[in-house]
Amino acid sequence: MTRTHLCAAVLGGTVLVAVGTGAQTRSLPTFEVDKAWPALPPKWKLGDPSSFAIDARDNVWLLHRPRTLLEPAAAKMAAPAVIVFDQAGNFVRAWGGDAPGYQWPEREHGIHIDARGFVWVTGNNCPTNGIKNLRPVADDQVLKFTQEGKFVLQIGGTSESKGNADTRNVHRAADVFVHPATNEAFVADGYGNRRVVVFDADTGAFKRMWGAFGNAPTDEDNCMVMTPKTFPAGPGPQQFNIVHALRVSRDGLVYVADRENRRVQAFTPQGTFVNQLVKTDTPFARNLALSHDPDQQFIYVGNGKEISIVDRKTLTIAGAIAVPGLVGAGHQIAVDSKGNLYIAATGNGLQKLTFKGMSAASTR
Repeated sequence: MTRTHLCAAVLGGTVLVAVGTGAQTRSLPTFEVDKAWPALPPKWKLGDPSSFAIDARDNVWLLHRPRTLLEPAAAKMAAPAVIVFDQAGNFVRAWGGDAPGYQWPEREHGIHIDARGFVWVTGNNCPTNGIKNLRPVADDQVLKFTQEGKFVLQIGGTSESKGNADTRNVHRAADVFVHPATNEAFVADGYGNRRVVVFDADTGAFKRMWGAFGNAPTDEDNCMVMTPKTFPAGPGPQQFNIVHALRVSRDGLVYVADRENRRVQAFTPQGTFVNQLVKTDTPFARNLALSHDPDQQFIYVGNGKEISIVDRKTLTIAGAIAVPGLVGAGHQIAVDSKGNLYIAATGNGLQKLTFKGMSAASTR
């Protein structure tokens, strides 16, 4: 009978929990916390960090929520919503917020830098959430800018969504990723809707959409997060329950974090279901990012208070990142070309985990 062994190793300040089959453990990425990163200009204060993105120069783009600074003195010092740091954590530039010509999201959620250098932003505000400092509007738009903050494109409009069948608007979208091979924007349209929806990244024209398992998505909008009370055995619900993050791999698979259903699903770019990983004993699939190696061997997936290391080919958990001082699984995460991992943790700050190389495979 095959058994699972847990092997804990301390490597360069990193606590790595490797999961092996039988007597084998495999080589896995290791990390340590960079406690000095980043350096925010003292004239500014951060609201809740929501998401990170990485550009071609490995600059790190932070999207935060200035309106979460409720104290008047702090609110006056709120940094612009988009802040750029270099690898060392030095400030590069900042911009974002309301301006003529487009509708900035009321509650910032996702940020992405595409292969052509454009910056994409989403929001997830709900008009009846009752959050202080927020207007009663729905963030039903996706925005595209240059890296200097010049407006390029808006898909959808504030409070305009007609539901999952709507091909012009999103509804409180969580994330966006532009596939370089096709120049298509894949949107995790997951707070108000239950779908992945794809648009032309230049024109914003609708291309296609799908729900869990490739099903047609159904409408069930709710401002409250509806986590199931129980998780029966089996493949799980036939509809998404907060499509919270997505990435397209270099070999053309779409990976979706179905947060409240605690699973990661994989699809072809056309929406055909391929495989899934379900882990219902902890809050799994809070976010996801792909490893930096050419084959993108691993998916990093937020799991409770840690980050799981998932084998991308088999969609099985190979280990976990449990670093001393870790802020937790975070809200959204990103990986740069050197393998460093960035965690945006709403209400709990932000963090850089420096990639320290691969652990040595061992036999017990």
